[in-house]
Amino acid sequence: MQSKASTVQQYLDELPADRRAAIEGVRAVIRKNLDPVLQEGMLYGMIGYYVPHSVYPAGYHCDPKQPLPFAGLASQKNYMSVYLGCYGDPGLERWFREAWAKTGKKLDMGKSCIRFKRIEDLALDVVGESIRRMSARAFIEMYESVIKNARRRPTKGKPRKKTKSK
Repeated sequence: MQSKASTVQQYLDELPADRRAAIEGVRAVIRKNLDPVLQEGMLYGMIGYYVPHSVYPAGYHCDPKQPLPFAGLASQKNYMSVYLGCYGDPGLERWFREAWAKTGKKLDMGKSCIRFKRIEDLALDVVGESIRRMSARAFIEMYESVIKNARRRPTKGKPRKKTKSK
């Protein structure tokens, strides 16, 4: 469920009290551990944390007018989600999964987010540490590497077009 809110405060004000409290709790953990270069604002209908154009002028490859997304926090229809930058780094993702498992909490992790219904479902210390472990510089390097490698690979099922040499 994308919000039409233009500010984080508007987004929070739209939420029911229980969800607002949960989102604000996760938000506090993210902000406490966030690289100071990264900024908070509304991205794609949710609270977003991103690399601003002043640091990374190229922006997000899907829409260069948008800053490079790093993390996000959203209230969906049936759950809330926290999107983390650790997904692209296999070492950090492995650490994340192991650290979460040690907490004894169930990890409801999708392809790009962690879903939760109550803030108590989250291992907040692990979320915070994963945010702290990924600097803006490291995130940009990882992002550029992933984009570069993706451009080299042919699309599944479609062979690369051969160019004729003259």
